[in-house]
Order: sequence, then structure tokens, then C-alpha cells
Amino acid sequence: MCGIAGFYGFRDDKLIKKFSEQLLHRGPDGKGFYIDDKVSLLNRRLAIIDRKGGDQPIYNEDKSIVVTYNGEIYNYRDLQKILSEKGHIFKTKSDTEVIVHGYEEWGESCFDRFNGMFGIALYDIKKQKLILARDHFGIKPLYFSLINNSIDSVTRDTSRIIFSSEIKPLISSGLISKKPNDRIIYRYLRYRIHDDQSETFFEGVYRLRPGEMMIMQNDKFQITKYTNLEEELRTMVETRHGVFLRKKDIEIFKEKLIETIRLRLISEVPVGTCLSGGLDSSTIVSVVSKLLKEKVKEAESVGKIQNTFSAIFPGFSNDEENYIDELVQSQKSKVKSHKIKPKPEEFFNEIEEFVQTQEEPTISTGPYAQYKVMQEAHKYVTVLLDGQGVDEILAGYIPYYFVYLRQLWKEKRYFLFLKEFIRSFGVILSISLYRYNDILGIKKNVEPADILNKKFRQKFSSEKFIVENYNLKKRLIEDIFSNSLPSLLRYEDKNAMRFSIEGRVPFLDFNLLRYLFSLPDDAIIENGWNKYILRQSIKDLLPALILKRRNKIGFTTPEYEWFIRMKNKIYSIFLSDSFARRPYFNQGAVLGAFQKFIEGKNSDTMLFWRLLNIEIWLRIFFDRKELLARPGSLRPRTAEGRAFGVSPNKGKKLEIRVKGKNYLRFPLKTEIFKKGDDIVKKIRANVYRYIDITISDTKFADLLNSNFFIVVSEKIVAIAQGRSYFIWDIKTGFWANLIAKYVKKTPYGIGLGSPWTMQLAINEAGLPRILLAALISFITKPLGFHGLFYKIAGKEVASIDGPTEYSLYPSNVSAKLGPKDPQGVSEQIHDKIAKLLNGYIVKKSNSTIQQFNNFFGVVIIDANDLGQKVLGNSTGQDNKLIEKIFSDNPMGQADEQTPLILVIEQK
Repeated sequence: MCGIAGFYGFRDDKLIKKFSEQLLHRGPDGKGFYIDDKVSLLNRRLAIIDRKGGDQPIYNEDKSIVVTYNGEIYNYRDLQKILSEKGHIFKTKSDTEVIVHGYEEWGESCFDRFNGMFGIALYDIKKQKLILARDHFGIKPLYFSLINNSIDSVTRDTSRIIFSSEIKPLISSGLISKKPNDRIIYRYLRYRIHDDQSETFFEGVYRLRPGEMMIMQNDKFQITKYTNLEEELRTMVETRHGVFLRKKDIEIFKEKLIETIRLRLISEVPVGTCLSGGLDSSTIVSVVSKLLKEKVKEAESVGKIQNTFSAIFPGFSNDEENYIDELVQSQKSKVKSHKIKPKPEEFFNEIEEFVQTQEEPTISTGPYAQYKVMQEAHKYVTVLLDGQGVDEILAGYIPYYFVYLRQLWKEKRYFLFLKEFIRSFGVILSISLYRYNDILGIKKNVEPADILNKKFRQKFSSEKFIVENYNLKKRLIEDIFSNSLPSLLRYEDKNAMRFSIEGRVPFLDFNLLRYLFSLPDDAIIENGWNKYILRQSIKDLLPALILKRRNKIGFTTPEYEWFIRMKNKIYSIFLSDSFARRPYFNQGAVLGAFQKFIEGKNSDTMLFWRLLNIEIWLRIFFDRKELLARPGSLRPRTAEGRAFGVSPNKGKKLEIRVKGKNYLRFPLKTEIFKKGDDIVKKIRANVYRYIDITISDTKFADLLNSNFFIVVSEKIVAIAQGRSYFIWDIKTGFWANLIAKYVKKTPYGIGLGSPWTMQLAINEAGLPRILLAALISFITKPLGFHGLFYKIAGKEVASIDGPTEYSLYPSNVSAKLGPKDPQGVSEQIHDKIAKLLNGYIVKKSNSTIQQFNNFFGVVIIDANDLGQKVLGNSTGQDNKLIEKIFSDNPMGQADEQTPLILVIEQK
């Protein structure tokens, strides 16, 4: 298992080394290069087989053919024997060398003989022909970009091509324009589909599809299939039609299944198994235990006891721990179970790293459970077997039942239809009840088109996604090669390689699949049971509790419960200015749908995840700013800053010069303020803490001989007074929803640009006053008059704030009225701090001097990056002066947690 990359048509030694560093996690055990003026090849190696002799690149005897590759060829020993008999000389024991000799012997058809998973870059030096090839199922990834050309070019001329096992090296190369692929984004948001074609979410970045190869020669390229596996399967759709499954068929299937698992145990490093508790992964665990018991040589890689790795969610509906425990106990101490418990808070803390790892959006949060499993497994093993692919080859998902029933009805096999309908009635009923909930409006599903931007929706209105609904095997073929499995394999590869683990998927063996499709349909569904032949073949190995399972869970998360629990974080993203500015979303419709989700009126978490995922993905790969960024720990540049142990907030500074005087603004970090807090007492305590630290150091005591005052953010006063409201608790009316549409939106969610803040304004000032202010503002604005709305509505309305995404909870999901009686509050705080400071005695030189007769007082200010407004002022200083001192908002605009500023007038 490795990572590969390279160039065709040019040479750039510095860039290929950069690619190598970017793929380090895929191959921490070594690196290798082949470089000439026409072609550059890179390999990062995760050593699994022939660890000592298998370093890449690998050449043939006369070094006229060179290869780098990522993956495993499980039948390499058989191929090596055949090739040796034909006179080929092998210098290593690695599976890699089979590729160069196989190409020598069979040409491009060699790839169809390789039973395994691979992304291959093979260069025929004599013919100056570079070939890229991807395995039959697309288990291993291979991406490429054409420099200054299009894949749709009629002539297929090219001068330069770059390729890689991952996308990040390509988009960071500087050789292609980095743009989101809007068409793929639309298909993802609208139809919940991705990885189904050669285009990726990045415009100009393509993937080789399963079973494809790309040939570059004479500055031209072509992409073609090296295998007819998919076509073979389609011809088998009618095989043994109407014939029933035989006992012998089940026995042969079992033999082939055990063989495919045995081959995937070949390894010189420790091998473990993913265990979800479902039929698929439990089958692998039980077969590995059987091979261990029989002392099969390949099973030595597992060790004396098999290590399994699981994600569990105690207390949630999708928890599978009881199934996991049942399977482990049935193996009679031959298994050591490792369990991890992903949590929603942890997920949202790691969401940026997870999205970066996946490179492209995912269908749900489910792959995060697998991500955490791989993270844990890395501590114990280097190879993991996983049950990926069984659902697509053996109809593991509930919709397949409906496809099969339609097929039987269309074929007029009414007796069989009736039998299967009755036997699968419980499964059919469960999904029917869910759909009736939608029909009856109990829980109305959100129509994706309704929450998309209208222009975006219209632009791609011709995009369709149609699936086979009347033939089971044809539908399975679609899902294996296009609709379902490719995305799951991408998740598997990215999650595993992020932690330098090789993921192997035993069920994706072309010999096993060919045999399965040669059997009648009842090998797949029979008597209401899907995966029928699998259940029959391993019934002597699994506990009945697992063998008779119908509920499909797998590596998922309790997404509904997680989203309810983390609704504040999700709301803050949907409320963000960046989300509002995207050309993809209708922000108002999204917020309305999510509000109904919280109220229990819909449960479509996968749709909300797609919206979140796109937004976070865009931030990471295109906005060039960190997701959920924390303020940097900048070192203060002045001795004065070090005195208080504070730093300026990110992008701010401590000093400012106003009207010929210098002022120092020290942001004081505090705990979070809550409703019901004694605001006067709490601010006094925070000021005391900072001044006490400084006053004890006589080196800096002189600072406070200067005039100084305390500035307080109006937000914390309003919150403490109970004048802050969760947006889901504000019931917006017709007028609030209507008027808010015509208010110019401002960054950070501030002002009356949302129905929630407008409703607060109506509640505060009354509907007649707000309507009058809105009408006069509408009439006079074209004449050049500005600010009349707030003059008429009143200062209480002007001080209303909306949710601010990067603020701390609860400000990120709250709308706030201005503080009540800010002038009175400023005077109360002034009085308490003045009494506190009068108690300080500080030694200076050899004399004793009482300090702080120069404390001016307290200011309550409404400040943000757009403007400043003093609401309360006990200092005696002019409001305009203070607003200029705060013109750059040193409090910050994000989650700095610095709502207090100590301002010192320097002498």
C-alpha cells in the first residue's frame, strides 16, 4: 500500500519532491523516484510484502520498463510462477515486480489478470509510453489533471499531465486553476450522489474510473477500459433464469469466499479486522478465526489472537455493541475487541481535519466513525480487513427488495412475487411507515431543490439521476461500478491512509463476483432474506443473533441525535455570512428547514450534512481561512502588553493614536457570561484579577499612574440581563419575515437582516413604529437620506444584534436586545471598581503612594468591525473620542472571549 504521483510531458524536480511530502502519510516507510525529461514517477511506500526488497520504482531485466504502484495484487504468486516458466527473471519477492514482467508478456491486457486493488503508473521507456491503470472495482484511487487542455478535447492532444493518489498535490501544484465543480456540487446536493463519474468536486481534476487505463504517448492521451468485467456481468443477468439455487452452489461460494479472505491475509506486518457487528464484517472475523484455528500459513499475519476494531454508541439506536460482543464471545477468546466511542463534540472539533482527509464531500457523517476506527487501529496493526462491498453485490440495502419485487411482477412471476412479498413484509412495512410519515405530514422530508439557490437550480435543471428499478442484478451492477460503491471505497482509502493503514476488502474479488452473477437471483434474495447465499454458506460459523439480522447499520453515527445536540454549532454555520454568499444555497429556506428539524417536523440529517459539508469544504479548499479558527497566541510587542499577560486579538493591535494622544487597549480574557449573572460583581472580579497581577510588579505599576478606564461590551450586559434569546425560541411573524427580506445583510449577522432580529425590533418598538420607519426609509433612501430607519425606530432597535457565527456559544445562535439602562449599569460598575481601587497601596522607590486616583470610569459600547456606538459612559470623556479609540474594534469580532478592555492614556 503506497501513494504514487507523477508528471508527463515536463520535468520539475522541486515539485515532485513537494508531492512526495504531501503523500507522506500514505507511505511513511520510504520514497522512490524515476525522473527524466519526459516522465517523472514518485512512490511513497507503506511496506507490507517483501519489506526489505520491494522498494519502488521497480524495473524489468533491462530497465526498459519502470513501475510505481499503490495497492496489492493477491494472485501475484500464481502469476510469478507462470511468468518464471516463460523465462522472466524476478529479483524481488514483491507483488510489484509482477506488473513489469506481466506487461512485458501480455501488454496492456496484463492489468485484467491482476486480482487485487491498484493504482499503477507504468512507463515503457523504449516506446515513451506512460500508462496509468486503476483496479477493476476502483478500490485504490488515481487522480489526474490536464495542463492547458480539457478531457473533452476531440484531438486528445496534451503537452503536460500530472497525476496522484490524492487530490491535494494536484490542486496545490500551481499548474491548474483551483475551482469548485458546480455541476458535481449540484448533483451531490440535489440527488445525494458523487464519485459516479470521472469528474471530481474540483474543476479540472479527474479520476480514472474502475477498470480504466490512461495511455500517454506522442503528446496524446486516450482513456479506455482494459477489462470487460462489467459487460460480462451484464451478460450474466439472464443466466440460469428461473433455475433455483443448489446446495452445491452454496458450497462452491463458501470455498471461494474463504479463499478470497485467505489471500488478503498475505502480509509481513500485523493484520486486524474492522467489526461493526453486522453480517459482513462478522463473516470476515469468523473466517479469519477458522483459518487461525486450522493454522493456515497466511493467517500467521494475524498473530495468536485476532484484533478487531469497532465504533460503538452506547444509548443510541444505532449502537451495535451487543452484536459485537455476541460475535466476540462466539470466537472463544480468539478475538481481542477494541472499541471506540465517537462523540458529537469531538466530531465538530475534528471536522476540519476529517473533511481535509476526505478531500471531497461525503454522503453522511458515517465515514467519521470509520475514521476514528482507523485512528485507533493504527496503534496495533498496519493492515485492516473490512466488509465493504457486500451490500452492493448481495443486495444489502432495503431498496433492493423493491427492485426485486418489481422485477418479479414485470416478469409475470406472480407466485414468486407473492411469496417474496409476504416473506419480506416486515422490511417493506418499516420503510413504508417512514414514507407515510412524509405523505401524511407527520415528518415531512425536505425537498433538496427547495433549499437551493434559484439561479443555481435553474442552471443545472437538465441534470438527472436515474437508476435501474426493474432488474435486481442490473441495479447491483450500477451500484458496484457507479452509484454507491465508488464513494464508499473512497471513504475507506482516505480514512485508512490518513493513519498509514492498508484497508483490504475481501468481498471485492472478481472471481467471487463472476461466480455470484452466474447463479440465479435467489442466491441474492430468497424467502425475504437478502445476502441469502452468504447467510447459508457461513451459518455454521456465526451466532444466530447475527445470522438472522435484518437491520443494516454498519459504520454510521447517531446522526439525528448528534445534530440535535450540536444544533447551536450547525445553526452558526448556516447563519454565517459565507454560507449566505454561496451561489448554491437559499439561506432562508435552509434555516427554516433546520428550525423544523429541531421542532421534530423533519429528520433529514443527510441533507443538512450535505449543506454543512459543502460549506466546510469550500472554506478549507477555497476560502483560505481556517475552519472554526481560534485566535492566534500572538506575542505582545510592548512591555506594557506583557505587564498584563495579554496579547492583542488576531488582526488587532494594542496601541492607537487619537487626537495627538497614544492609548493602550488591553483585552481582558474572561469566563463566559450567562443569563442571571451579577454583571457588576463579575466585571469587578475580572478587573481585580488583572490589576492585581500587574500592581504586584513595581516595574509596570507606573502604567496605572496614567489615566485609564474600563470598556465593557454591551453583549455581555444584555446576556446577563436576560435580553439574549436563542433564535429557535423567537417565533417570527409575517411582518418580521417580510421586512427582513429588504434589509441589507451585513457580515457577522449583525443588525436587522434576519427575521429573528426584526421580530425583536417589533416586540421592542411596536409594529406601527417599525412599519413607519421602514416606509420612510424606503421612500427617502433613493434621495440620499440614510439612517432614518433607526432614528425613527429608536436607539433600542439600533442596538439589536443577530447571531454571529464565530462568537462563543450562546452568542453564535442568539439574537440580542440592547442592554437595559446602559448608563445606569456603567455607573454601578464604576462605583464598585472605584471602591476596589481605593484599597490598593503600592510602593514606589522608597516612598509609599496611594494609586488610582486617575481612574476615569466605565464605558458600555456596542462595537464591531463595522461601527461603534457608546451606550453608557461614566468617564466624563466625549463619546466620539471613545468611539474613535475603538474604531478598529480591539475587542475582536470572533470567539476571543475578551469583552472587557482596559484603556490607558499614555503620558
